[in-house]
Amino acid sequence: MSEHPYGAWILMPPLVAFAMAVLTRRIVISLVVGIFAGSLLMANGNPIIALGQTWETHLWPTFTDPGKLRLYSFTIVMGALVGVITVTGGMRSLINGLIPLARTRRRGQMATWLMGMIVFFDDYASTILIGNTLRPLCDRLRISRAKLAYIIDSTAAPTASLALVSTWIAVEIDYISDGLVASGLDGSLAFEAFVSSIPYRFYVLTSLVLVPITVMMQRDLGAMHKAESGCLATADVSEKETETEAGTDDRYRWLLAVLPILAMLVVVIVGLFVTGQRALAEQSTAGVNSELNGFPWIRQVLGAASSSASLQYGAMVGLAVAMGLPLAMRMISMSQLTEGAASGIRIILPAVAVLWAASALSRMTSDRSVSGEVASRPYQFQDHRLYAADYLAGLLSGETQARSSGISASQRVSTQRFSISITPTVSFLLAAIVAFCTGTSYGTMGILLPMVIPLVCRMLALDGEVSLSDPILLATAAGVLSGAVFGDHCSPISDTTILSSQSAGCDHLTHIWTQAPYAALAAGVSVVLGTLPIGFGVSVWYLLAAQMVALVICTRVFGRKANERPASDVTVNS
Repeated sequence: MSEHPYGAWILMPPLVAFAMAVLTRRIVISLVVGIFAGSLLMANGNPIIALGQTWETHLWPTFTDPGKLRLYSFTIVMGALVGVITVTGGMRSLINGLIPLARTRRRGQMATWLMGMIVFFDDYASTILIGNTLRPLCDRLRISRAKLAYIIDSTAAPTASLALVSTWIAVEIDYISDGLVASGLDGSLAFEAFVSSIPYRFYVLTSLVLVPITVMMQRDLGAMHKAESGCLATADVSEKETETEAGTDDRYRWLLAVLPILAMLVVVIVGLFVTGQRALAEQSTAGVNSELNGFPWIRQVLGAASSSASLQYGAMVGLAVAMGLPLAMRMISMSQLTEGAASGIRIILPAVAVLWAASALSRMTSDRSVSGEVASRPYQFQDHRLYAADYLAGLLSGETQARSSGISASQRVSTQRFSISITPTVSFLLAAIVAFCTGTSYGTMGILLPMVIPLVCRMLALDGEVSLSDPILLATAAGVLSGAVFGDHCSPISDTTILSSQSAGCDHLTHIWTQAPYAALAAGVSVVLGTLPIGFGVSVWYLLAAQMVALVICTRVFGRKANERPASDVTVNS
């Protein structure tokens, strides 16, 4: 194989972006600086040429790509939709409608967890709505603010990252698509890869399940035990505040949130099947058509579907319904609706900017031309592409070490297989570190996914053809997605972490300190009974079952009941 034109210098752009993000806490600017650093490398140190390439070769073509524009559109419209159903009071009414079911501490915590699952479409909306709405109820039930912040934080990002319709899905699918394209695979299969990776999102799944386990067992970990015991020692907060808050919504106002989301889901599902069937019809052959039955047919349709178009039109229909219903019922003015939509867009715009810059950086590190052309000879596009995956694959597969130290072929194969086996764990830990230092899940996914996916594909190709259903490939991609959430949970500079503590009325450092044992337990179980054994061929379904058992055992051993009266639940009279 030809010698890499840049060698270890190809690591400079993502490392510069990472270092800048840690120092400045400004992920968009940091990503752009990383792109400029890569352009400077390819321009042989000429800053003028590098500046021109940063915009003309990397940023602008990425922004104007039709597929990217659909994803930007979906993300912006989703932000507007969240803003509208917030200003109409629909989501608050839905949450308040469930409050009467929470009459004990245990039920109150379970209701908070359930509501976090219901508000699946955006982590910011989940954090702000649930925290502000349920804070009076939790005070009345003597649930500590720290516990409320933990439950909110542990359901917001994990739920949004798994949902098939959320403000996260466009970002996750786009980064997966970039990685697949850089690997020489079909980028249109990104949605299928996203769905297939869900069982491998070990940390996300364990963090979601750990909440009801600790609630039902009534055991708290670490500093949370002190926070809960201290809260139980205080006097009850007046019930009047909660009753007044719960009664301010109109009887059927919750439909203003439910109907737009249902309309969006229907359009997205229909869109996936329509675009998938159309794509299959265009490229159909006799062999393919003969297999179009049962579940394989559904998987083929979803794999061929245009997820970006389906999501875009689904969000547009959802927004139209969200604005049309209250206008038709004369419940709110058009100016209030537009202001709500604008506020939602303002919140989501930073995510769009991160998506744009991270996508440009990922394309720079790939091996395809600006137009998407596949190289016909080694390093054909080295004037504007860094071929990062080629270098890292050769480095981590053991080829470089073999040339320098003269190890035997059998030792090299053993080294390669071990490197492949630990790739899911390495990707999870690396993503966790980057997310912790930068405070952003989006930026972490944008930096790592487009590099990690091609890397693992090239390593897997050493043993034969790469399959999209390969557990190592799925676990590695899922490791980045889950590690980003883990690091985000632990980071004191994370947006969702800050919002969780603010909306719950909890001291920010207290939230970080009380949530850490839960995040550490979920992460530890995810690695020991997840990313490590999956790399050595253990079935994902056995591992998921083992993780649930391990969470129960660890909660029983390390958790402690809060100091309360003999009755396990503190009942509140209605």
